[in-house]
Amino acid sequence: MAKDAIDTRHYDVIVAPHITEKATLLSEHNAVVFKVAGKATKTEIKAAVEALFDVKVTKVNTLNQEGKTKRWKGSPYKRSDFKKAVVTLAPGQSIDVTSGI
Repeated sequence: MAKDAIDTRHYDVIVAPHITEKATLLSEHNAVVFKVAGKATKTEIKAAVEALFDVKVTKVNTLNQEGKTKRWKGSPYKRSDFKKAVVTLAPGQSIDVTSGI
């Protein structure tokens, strides 16, 4: 397989960094939170993070977050469901999610 095909597949697995207050607190424990593809597995997520950011991943925890029901102008609507991954890095490793890849 060509190197370009591997890179694009990794970009399909990692959708975006998930930057929240709780995710920022996790960064103190050497963990980073990403929104990932709905069908991505833990091994695919680990391989993608290691390839894209050149770090060593020790653990990956995933969860499916259900979209909240909200109201706009009185009409209810539902936000989209998404999957997120909490990626724990090896000691001494770090990822700056505020800068682009």
